[in-house]
Amino acid sequence: MSTQRLRNEDYRDYSSTDVSPEESPSETLNNFSSSGSYQRFGESNSTTWFQTLIHLLKGNIGTGLLGLPLAVKNAGILIGPLSLLVMGLVAVHCMGILVKCAHHFCHRLNKPFVDYGDTVMYGLEASPSSWLRNHAHWGRHIVDFFLIVTQLGFCCVYFVFLADNFKQVIEAANVTTNNCHSNETVILTPTMDSRLYMLTFLPFLVLLVFVRNLRVLSIFSLLANISMLVSLVMIYQFIVQEIPDPTHLPLVASWKTYPLFFGTAIFAFEGIGMVLPLENKMKDPRKFSLILYVGMAIVMALYISLGSLGYLQFGANIQGSITLNLPNCWLYQSVKLLYSIGIFFTYALQFYVPAEIIVPFFVARVPEHCELLIDLSVRTMLVCLTCILAILIPRLDLVISLVGSVSSSALALIIPPLLEITTYYSEGMSPLTIIKDALISILGFVGFVVGTCVAIYELIQPSNAPIFINSTSAFA
Repeated sequence: MSTQRLRNEDYRDYSSTDVSPEESPSETLNNFSSSGSYQRFGESNSTTWFQTLIHLLKGNIGTGLLGLPLAVKNAGILIGPLSLLVMGLVAVHCMGILVKCAHHFCHRLNKPFVDYGDTVMYGLEASPSSWLRNHAHWGRHIVDFFLIVTQLGFCCVYFVFLADNFKQVIEAANVTTNNCHSNETVILTPTMDSRLYMLTFLPFLVLLVFVRNLRVLSIFSLLANISMLVSLVMIYQFIVQEIPDPTHLPLVASWKTYPLFFGTAIFAFEGIGMVLPLENKMKDPRKFSLILYVGMAIVMALYISLGSLGYLQFGANIQGSITLNLPNCWLYQSVKLLYSIGIFFTYALQFYVPAEIIVPFFVARVPEHCELLIDLSVRTMLVCLTCILAILIPRLDLVISLVGSVSSSALALIIPPLLEITTYYSEGMSPLTIIKDALISILGFVGFVVGTCVAIYELIQPSNAPIFINSTSAFA
């Protein structure tokens, strides 16, 4: 990808999740922005309803899914699944609001497509408040800011995830067996601090993001998806076996830990930024609403089942990622490695979005002969930034909760309801709709503030690192 193309490219949302391995985001984005050649129906490279469903599922299933059992623990075995259901319904409703507002502005402004940032900007321009209209351009800046925070937050999570899983596999290597059903507690062989593992991964991830054309990474992306799918099947296969008596698990957890549940849950549901690009690429976008609801119903079923079954299986010993609770045998150790390999290559895909926003800003301000050097230098500094933040916050559960509370709540819960109000208020809105939107935004804002404060408070508390590992279940 040339630097000149980076300068001229108009960024479109490819939020927090994955990019299709068949094409790079920039190619997709150029297709979105080239209004002269864009055809709403029957475009040759448009996606079918099944392809759209697969992309929607892939975009909502990532590391956040593996942290949901701990989230259920933080809410309670009864309140946790119910809260996941309610949050899922609200998140899907907000996705529908975003699509509806985007359609409204496409029709009103005679545009083939508007992205998340454009929709917010046009919504502010339609506001009855003159101050909001005069500062409408900040709508796009706010969305871009939270997208950058979210994407770099995901990259921080990946550093911690890789370090924790590789550390556990290496430390347990001397006692790892082929017997996945024995029940014995073994002492881990200490190696080095997890933060040193993060530094070990740093140069490899820097080299990975130097690949600026994601089409080159397509085969690795495909392998990552396959490895993560196989790992997920193996995790389900284990947690449904011999579930312990759940009567000792609390139905409702302490209110002090519920904000951590909120952050982890909204982190997992953060897929709203990919909704408009997927809808735009469909051959028949009129079917997208049905695909959205069917796909998110599958996602919610997956979230609630894994979160509930994982907590039922491992109880109070559940870790920040359920992979850390898998038995100490080579079969399940390979699951950790497979999922980690998938996460490693997904880092470049997640990194692409903030790089496409930040890198051109610096490259455009240097002489042409320095462009490549500045491009690679900025990428290196961004990767180092995510590594430093991960080192400062080496607890996977709190990293996930903090990222979810800070950025995901804004994109998924706070902005869409306010967007609906600014878009339709001058055209007449039902008071019930206004109240509903206000309540959702207030819920998101309270979760943002309280979740962030609780996560930060927990971060400054001393943590006791586990010393022992049980070969069939969890840390003791």
